[in-house]
Order: sequence, then C-alpha cells, then structure tokens
Amino acid sequence: MSDFAGFPVAALDFYDDLEMDNTKSYWTKHKAVYDEAVKAPMVALCAALEPEFGAAKIFRPYRDVRFAKDKTPYKTSQGAYVAIAPATGWYVQISAQGVRTGAGFYEASGERLAAFRDAIADDRTGPVLERIVRKIERAGFEIGGDRLKTSPRGYDGDHPRIELLRHKQLFAGHTIGFEPVIHTADLLDEVRRDWQQLRPLVDWLTRLSE
Repeated sequence: MSDFAGFPVAALDFYDDLEMDNTKSYWTKHKAVYDEAVKAPMVALCAALEPEFGAAKIFRPYRDVRFAKDKTPYKTSQGAYVAIAPATGWYVQISAQGVRTGAGFYEASGERLAAFRDAIADDRTGPVLERIVRKIERAGFEIGGDRLKTSPRGYDGDHPRIELLRHKQLFAGHTIGFEPVIHTADLLDEVRRDWQQLRPLVDWLTRLSE
C-alpha cells in the first residue's frame, strides 16, 4: 500500500471528460487513468484514515441502471464511506467538482425514523443535537438531507426543534473543491479534520441504534 499523496489533476480531468462522454468506449480507453489517478489515491486515503475511523467501503464506479431513466453506465464521482451504524457514517468523494467530505445518516424509515424524531423531541437529547448542528454550521459545514415541507405527524408546527424534526435524513458536508491542497498529501489532514469535527454528530446518531 503506497502512502497517500493527493489526487492528481488527471482525476479531475477524467471526471470532466466522463461527464461529457459517459460511454463504455470512453471508460475502456481511460480505465488506466481511473485506476491510477482516482481509485489508487482513494484506496490510499481510506487506508490512512482507517486506524482512527474504521474501514471504508469504496464504491463501485458502475451505476445500477436497471430501474433508472438515466442509462448512463458510470458514476461521475468516486465515493468512499465508513459505516458506523445503519446508514450512518463518514463520507468522502472526488469528482469534476473537486473533493467533498461529509457525515451523517442517509436513510431512515419506520422505527429508526421514529426513534430519531423521539430523540430530537426529548428535552434531554434534542438540545444536544441542536448544539452540535449549530457548532458544525459555524465551522463551515452545510446541513442537508431530505426534509418534510410540513410538520411530521404527531408534532406541532411550533415545536422549538421543528426544523430538525422535519428531517428524514441528516448529514453535514464540506466542499474542499479545487483547492491546491487536494493534489497534495496534506489533503489527508483536511479530511481527517473534517471527520473529527463531525464525530459528535455521528456519535449522536449512532446512539439511536444502541
């Protein structure tokens, strides 16, 4: 396993071109670029982060088009995900838009979504999440996730944490973009710092599964 040295410019160029020509012929011709400029650095980055955060799943580059209207065969980003609890963990990706980091939960339904909302409504645990979210927003992260436009059933619209209660997903993201650091070994420290800042959010969400 080689040490992480950043993503070369060729990684961004690869995805720029893939967005224009998302075909098997393009992929076959440029697969060596993907392997060397995209996949190998992502594997090295995840290996360097593993002792602190856990093993990452590096996503396959192929899209599942069986039930999709969009039949383009390849993903236009390379992501990696460290799962800590069901649909909960840390994320990093490289694409034509540069590098992005994040963490949170990406799917909740049924009992898990109910537990999430109960914890937000609880006056012991809800304010803790509220403080976590405010702190990471001040640190420059964007809060995202699918949300209801109205109040969830059983909760009043004037609940003090109604904005959080509307979330069906909750994650925070930070775009590093094209900053020169993405082409250097120092990107490892940037990703590590982002994930460390998001640990309180991941920990709060993980406790829902305990």
